Amino acid sequence: MFGLQIGAPLICSLVAAGLYAAGIRRGLRPVGGASPEARRMRQRRALTFAAALLVLVVALASPLDDAADELFWAHMSQHMLLMMVAAPLLVLAAPWMALWRPFPLGARRGVAGFTTGSPWFAPFRWLARPLGACLAFNIVLWAWHLPALYDLTLSNQAVHDFEHFTMLAAGVLLWAQLIDSPPLHARLDVLGRGLVAFVCIVSSWVLAVVLAMWPSPLYDYAHLASRPGGISALTDQQLAAGIMWGPGAVPLSVIVFLFIYQFLDDAERPRRRESGSVTRLAQEKGA
Repeated sequence: MFGLQIGAPLICSLVAAGLYAAGIRRGLRPVGGASPEARRMRQRRALTFAAALLVLVVALASPLDDAADELFWAHMSQHMLLMMVAAPLLVLAAPWMALWRPFPLGARRGVAGFTTGSPWFAPFRWLARPLGACLAFNIVLWAWHLPALYDLTLSNQAVHDFEHFTMLAAGVLLWAQLIDSPPLHARLDVLGRGLVAFVCIVSSWVLAVVLAMWPSPLYDYAHLASRPGGISALTDQQLAAGIMWGPGAVPLSVIVFLFIYQFLDDAERPRRRESGSVTRLAQEKGA
């Protein structure tokens, strides 16, 4: 099937696509009831959601997943695709209501009641706050790159799948603090969002430096008799570090610069209004 692996990631992606399509149909207004702007927004979100699912399939159900068994840089590419590409695309797509609608009303009410009223769910609600999401992202990023846990993912498929699930979930939690994803809205102002993104960039850079500068291979890839391309285990580790340092940091770097620009623009806007008022007053006096 075009090199795709029939497994949980591909099946989950197809199920998500089906739920989304069903939810969109249920949520459509009568013909002519939605404004052109609303229709364009719905189309953009649908395309963004499709792109997110495509990235998930590429990361987890393509030949890249096979390569990750022998190459650390391929495995790192999976991690960066999940946390830095698929996660922000999902947040931008805001598919939550569409994915929610196809379920029976009774089930939706039960889940909503549990998540809002059960004390057992309280710790998970904390993860949806800025500090909790930032901590979760960095803990997940660092914990799964500890040699003991990382090597476990190479020998146990269930742990490997759980690793990828937590990385995607932590990425979504973080990006939901940076980008509005209706009905969810980021709680921080522009400066706060930029600070959270910057902290996560620095954290990933520090981890990349550790991987790049460590004098010996850290993971069980070193035990392979040979690896594709004939590269050494240490070179493989350095390539993985470069992927995290460079391409992996691009999405958060872009959003930090956008937030800085927006913050400076917001600070300058009152001055521009004051300058414009003075100019108009001078023109009126001159007339």
